[in-house]
Amino acid sequence: MSLLRSGGRRWGQPRRDRAHPRFRTSVRWWIAARTVHALLLMTLGALAVLSVVVAALWTVTEHSGRSMGERFSNKERLFDLSLTVLRACVGTDNLEPEADSTAHQLLATLSSVTGAMVPAVLLGIVLIKLFALRPFVWRQRASVSHAWTADFPGYSRDHADSEDAIIAVRFYNRFDNLSVVDLRARVHLRYLERSPHDGSLVIYKQWLKVLDANGELAEERTWLAVERGAPFTVWIPVQAPVAELPFRHIQGKDLSGSYGVKLLVRLTARTVGLGTEVADERWFDLEGGDFELGRFVPLQPDLDKDVWRWEGWADFDGVLESRPDDGEPAMPSRPDSEDLTRPAS
Repeated sequence: MSLLRSGGRRWGQPRRDRAHPRFRTSVRWWIAARTVHALLLMTLGALAVLSVVVAALWTVTEHSGRSMGERFSNKERLFDLSLTVLRACVGTDNLEPEADSTAHQLLATLSSVTGAMVPAVLLGIVLIKLFALRPFVWRQRASVSHAWTADFPGYSRDHADSEDAIIAVRFYNRFDNLSVVDLRARVHLRYLERSPHDGSLVIYKQWLKVLDANGELAEERTWLAVERGAPFTVWIPVQAPVAELPFRHIQGKDLSGSYGVKLLVRLTARTVGLGTEVADERWFDLEGGDFELGRFVPLQPDLDKDVWRWEGWADFDGVLESRPDDGEPAMPSRPDSEDLTRPAS
């Protein structure tokens, strides 16, 4: 079975997509990616808009013999009412609803509840900014391709005639205002097997080898500097062919009788200025669709452009595809040894 999925583009054909993929993440990440000033301004703006809306509804629902035009013609009264609602929404004032007006009672309750929640929301934002520091964005799936497709000329030449596969896990630094150095990546295999004594499941962990900066097997991969937005790849040799997913052998371990097999990639780094250590990790489930066959779509670095404008970001979560003229899937031809001169990414 080919390690490249069929599609509408040949191997090596350049992409023209320039857009960065949508940042899919939680509200916590969204808050952590913004400055405190921006968050405070957005909160104040939202409260101001809510105050104006409540003041308008308050004016519409009040018991009065005046027409709607007369009610809204008094700009000063509407402005004062909006300020009163704003103070109520931050918990420093109260609205005085009409006794027989259900609408006023609801609006006053809404303002009071908002005023009770705002301090908790602001405290949550502060805590998230202090402790929710996760600077890395992961590619959705780990790609599995032939070992000779790795970005190391020497390693590719050594495996030019091999059917062994290699796993590629990719990520990038998301934040503009966070400088990260001395990045280290380590990989563990977690699986469960039945005990030969009582048949219960036992958890096992195995430290997997990765390719270092020279394309040689090592305990970890290190990077001295981590550029903003630039993609990084952890290469994990399978040391066995992979005809289809899920694969059952990796670095000498037979997984045929194992359960709950997962791959853990853990990153640790230090921040410049803060002097603190940051860590992140990603679990890839062998049975959960976290792996795909095919080499990942590469980016096209252009130092004259901002990193988010590089070609290929739109397909950051995709794999290269190949289709010959007859429409059947096909592997790309193996590169000659003299063509394997690309620098490692």
